Amino acid sequence: MLRSKNKLAYMPQARIHPDRSLGWLRRLWPLVAAHRLLLVIGITGGLIALGTQVAVPAVIGRAIDIAGDNFLAGDDSPGELIRLVWVLVALGVARFIFSAAFRYSLFKLAFRIDSELRTLIYEHLGKLSFSYYDRTQSGDVISRANSDIRSIQIFFSFAPIAVISVLTFIFAFTLMLTIHVPLALVTMCTMPAVHYFGMRFRRTVFPLSWITQARMAEVAGIVDENVNGTRVVKSFAAEKQQIRVLSKAAQRLRWAATATVEARARFNPLIEALPRISLVLVLLYGGWLAIEGQVSIGTLVAFNAYVIMLQLPFRLIGFLLTQGQRAAASAKRIYEVLDEEPAIVDAEDALPLDDCHGEVRFENVWFTYPREWTSEDTKNTVNSNSLNGDSDTLGNNSLSNGEVDVNSAVNIRETTPVLRGVDLTIQPGETVALVGVTGCGKSTIARLVARFYDVDSGVVRLDGHDVRNLQLESLRSRVGIVFDEPFLFSESLADNIAYGCPEATRDEVIAAATAAQIHEFINELPDGYDTVVGERGYTLSGGQRQRVALARVLLERPSVLILDDATSAVDVHVEAAIHAALHEHLQGRTTILISHRLSTIELADRVVLMRDGKIATQGTHAELMATDPSYAQILTDTGITDEPGVATRTDLARENH
Repeated sequence: MLRSKNKLAYMPQARIHPDRSLGWLRRLWPLVAAHRLLLVIGITGGLIALGTQVAVPAVIGRAIDIAGDNFLAGDDSPGELIRLVWVLVALGVARFIFSAAFRYSLFKLAFRIDSELRTLIYEHLGKLSFSYYDRTQSGDVISRANSDIRSIQIFFSFAPIAVISVLTFIFAFTLMLTIHVPLALVTMCTMPAVHYFGMRFRRTVFPLSWITQARMAEVAGIVDENVNGTRVVKSFAAEKQQIRVLSKAAQRLRWAATATVEARARFNPLIEALPRISLVLVLLYGGWLAIEGQVSIGTLVAFNAYVIMLQLPFRLIGFLLTQGQRAAASAKRIYEVLDEEPAIVDAEDALPLDDCHGEVRFENVWFTYPREWTSEDTKNTVNSNSLNGDSDTLGNNSLSNGEVDVNSAVNIRETTPVLRGVDLTIQPGETVALVGVTGCGKSTIARLVARFYDVDSGVVRLDGHDVRNLQLESLRSRVGIVFDEPFLFSESLADNIAYGCPEATRDEVIAAATAAQIHEFINELPDGYDTVVGERGYTLSGGQRQRVALARVLLERPSVLILDDATSAVDVHVEAAIHAALHEHLQGRTTILISHRLSTIELADRVVLMRDGKIATQGTHAELMATDPSYAQILTDTGITDEPGVATRTDLARENH
């Protein structure tokens, strides 16, 4: 079954705040506010559950005092005690219900944010221009879209619990003040030390969290490259070499992760243990007050229960600080992607290209590929020691104080133009072959027509329109490109062929596959067109992948067809059959051929010879062979030869007559 086009199962209800000067939580607030109902239910449930929790010790203390008074008075009637028991049962049931509502709502909110962030980052990655991917490792992007978002989800799952525990602390301490002020102050004697160590912990963990996430992305990038390039690795027997590369990256990750654990091991026990000292002091001082008759036994029991409640926030504060700093570092890495502005966007008054005749014109076009490296490419350098995984840097002042230069950037821009004042006009329905040595700018011509990049100066026009003034979706639906390294999705062959036209019928898919000379091969497969190809289509040969990609573009019926070495991996005899079919498909369609095969060049009405980013000469193949010795020399230097048994344009014309 072919996929429906432009249908998304779920779209985010909000975006992150665009103001980059705000903190990471404030920038994320619009996503949280979009689900305010879950937030309100969760907070309300949490507060009510908190109230029931704080009320329990007071009821228990009251019951103990009543029982003691009754015992001393010789009264054995259980009336008041039974009423208090039912109150405790009601409080327990209420706490169960509202705690469940609290946890369910806020966990659901956390996973909603997780889902929307993933959708936002994936949607934004689809908008980013080729220049972004030219300088970004896929493993780094995958890490940000997975582990970094997961860190934020974990924070939102457990941070509300920690917040409620802090409120528990406030309410419990307030009740303690109403019971006995000096005894309540004794419980707070260790708070200044807790605050001091908590702040030191925060300053240490944030830079370590940033480094850890960056090095996780580095490892993910290496794994991604090795999985995708496994054929190259195995062909060079370079497994051990790649293991060493991964081992070094893993050691750097281990250092950062170990440093984080060491920081937690130093500070968390202190943060959790200090409040326990308060408990000892409360028992000592409170016991003396009870002996002196200044407080009742029930009051002391209730007071001790509140002291235990005060300890919960301190048991969670270490976890919360760790997850908070990790989430903050992860959020900043995610925002770096979401804040990246696409280099290629629609103009405000962009026009749709409804009726395209296919005239392509380059007017004094100059172009240079942008190459930029940011702080991410320098692996978020802290200092030379930390990058080498030197554990001694854990005690370095710049590290413990959190002075990590995560915003440092090195910008390098390529200064050598690829195209130098190119002037070229291709008439509607004309087939033009671009010829030249590697790096002369042939493929760049194709990328500029589809506006994968913008020119530095000059104009690229399609039907007289500057491509920068056309809607991108409209433009690219009219320009079809087949690259020499086609990408296939891990789906059925029918879905791959119909990728650009998901509404196409099976007969239309078969017709396109037949023109690309892949129909017979597909029919021989056990599942035919429903056969699912492996990742990137590697279960097929290079020539088969190219033919599937060619069928995919032919099915779309673009007004401008660009074949960039699209049959380089195809057998010359199969290519001859493809050319025979293409001869019909190219009629009335503007076609740009980039090839290192003479048989493909022979299909062209005109040959354009490029040299050093300029157009050196142009004409028919026969004219250039007869009049320009440099043309023949370039054909020889680039390995373009006339293979025996391959149909030329002259042969095809003769057959049609």
